[in-house]
Amino acid sequence: MAWALYRQDRREYGRELSGDAFLYTRAAVVAAGPEVYERVLRDPAEFAPYASGRVWAERLLYVPDRAYEHIAGEEWDRSTRYSYESYSNAAGWSGS
Repeated sequence: MAWALYRQDRREYGRELSGDAFLYTRAAVVAAGPEVYERVLRDPAEFAPYASGRVWAERLLYVPDRAYEHIAGEEWDRSTRYSYESYSNAAGWSGS
């Protein structure tokens, strides 16, 4: 999931959103399924309805942690290669 969110962390998607709004909106695109997600990656204009309609899926961010804790009985001390936090994809925000 971190990779999917990281791939959307680009200027053309989030320039007008706060960090939290941008993260939760990207999560909503992931939650909409692979077809929607790939369509949004191909065409940033497809992201607009999620951003303007404030379609958020914040809870999706906690699913992996809660599932691990439920199964393992302990907190997941995870780190990922890619950060899903807003504005962490330097290449996606470079340039004008």
